[in-house]
Amino acid sequence: MQNSQMQALSPKELNYIADSISNEEMLIKQCAATASISTHPAIQQALNQYARSHEQHLNTLIQTLHQHQSLAPSQSH
Repeated sequence: MQNSQMQALSPKELNYIADSISNEEMLIKQCAATASISTHPAIQQALNQYARSHEQHLNTLIQTLHQHQSLAPSQSH
């Protein structure tokens, strides 16, 4: 989607994305920490796969913010 077709994100949408970013970061850390202490290879593999999935989600959220950055109103006081 091109920037000319996008609308600026609302404050509510920005807060939702910020919360989602925090949640994805937490899930990545939890998956990695649990995988590191697990002694079962299949569980380690599944947790590492989940961590990669959450990293992809995180990257998508960040890319969305970058795409909308040019539409954000400037804050001048």
